[in-house]
Amino acid sequence: MKQIFSFSSYRELFRIAVPLIVTSASFTMLHFCDRMFLSWYSPEAIQAVVPAGILSFTLISFFMALCAMSNSFVAQYYGAGEYEQCSRSVAQSLFMALLSMPLIWALIPVGVQLLVWSGHAPEVFAQEKTYLSILMLGGVNVPLTAAAGSFFSGRGKTRVIMLAHLVGNSVNVLFNWLLIFGHGPFPELGIKGAAIASLIAGFVAPSILLSLYFSKRNHAVYRTREMLRFDRKLFLRMLRFGLPSGIHMVLDIGSFSLFVLLLGRLGETAFLASNIVLSINMIAFMPSIGMGQAAAVLVGQYMGRGDADGAHSAAWKAVRVAWAYTLVVVTTFVLFPEIYIRVFARGDVIFGDVFSTARLLLFLAAAWGLMEATNAVLSGALRGAGDTHFVMWFHTTVAWGFFALGEALIVLVFKLNVLAAWGWAIAYFTILAGGWVWRMRSGHWRRIELIERKPIEVEQAAGVPV
Repeated sequence: MKQIFSFSSYRELFRIAVPLIVTSASFTMLHFCDRMFLSWYSPEAIQAVVPAGILSFTLISFFMALCAMSNSFVAQYYGAGEYEQCSRSVAQSLFMALLSMPLIWALIPVGVQLLVWSGHAPEVFAQEKTYLSILMLGGVNVPLTAAAGSFFSGRGKTRVIMLAHLVGNSVNVLFNWLLIFGHGPFPELGIKGAAIASLIAGFVAPSILLSLYFSKRNHAVYRTREMLRFDRKLFLRMLRFGLPSGIHMVLDIGSFSLFVLLLGRLGETAFLASNIVLSINMIAFMPSIGMGQAAAVLVGQYMGRGDADGAHSAAWKAVRVAWAYTLVVVTTFVLFPEIYIRVFARGDVIFGDVFSTARLLLFLAAAWGLMEATNAVLSGALRGAGDTHFVMWFHTTVAWGFFALGEALIVLVFKLNVLAAWGWAIAYFTILAGGWVWRMRSGHWRRIELIERKPIEVEQAAGVPV
């Protein structure tokens, strides 16, 4: 098949990646402001929001990753010129999202029980329970957004994703400010207000994306309304590749969620300092998520056109860009740690040992920064190629056989300190990065057939729509 685009430069990578990086940056700012406001509100609130937030996302992440698998299908069908199959794939993903809603609600008691087992202080647990329960009630918005967004991101139309999330996240930050502190006619609700703000704002992005997806313009080219029907064969094929991606996501985030919950057993100082630094670290990490999504799109489109060499080149370009950004940010962590940490201080909330511990942990976060960037980009590239089974098995084995097991021994058996726990995390991220690099170089992903292709003679001959 004739190659449509040339990726000899970084231009196409940035065209797709920049809006996704801006989207990730908006989520970084959202969570940063959310946690900053709560650190101003009370020490218990900032201790509660990080573990409860990560745990709720862990429980939802399976469904999000399952629905987001349509991104790879859309990218490859788009690259192959089979445009109606793009909307047919999105339709199956939308059905998956709707079916996930009662399952997400059913997981609320599971999340609460996990918080009970974490053994946090009663006043912290009460706020964790409130925050998690409200987030889970609106949890369907996460997979629904992933499903609707895949139609745009898979085709490289990432500006649409950016604008939808910028609006939604702006609404979230505004309501955080109003409902946490009780400004104007709004009641002062603390961490409950932060959760309600997320619940309200969660409807914004999927509403925008779905209205555009079913618009007259997209329907004219992709028959989006007509394709909104169940396709058993395609649904099962998407499950075949999507289930490993979903299992990988929930076990990956689950292992990190366990890490955060275990930190709560190391004392208030270690827990508070860790939550502050994890919030700061999003500045370095979240843009790499956007770059990883861009890598998945580009690799998927290249593989759809049968150009594995182009896919390989695009993946490594994305890695180099992520490294450059991360290196700049983590350097500021090392040079100016006080500036970051003091943002969370209001009154006597951050003081003495908490400040000193947070500064040491910020140095450790800087040490694992490049490894996190490598992991985000290359795992995304492999998923874009359809190599979801390897991603699941490798990541799960390392996450639970090394990371989670080691953290449990460090905290529960050997009773070591917070520096040992964070040091083990550095080793974990390093092993992961080595595994993704090896897999990309092995070339096995080049032979995977994610989509079913039409014979060349009946492929759609029309130009690429905008």
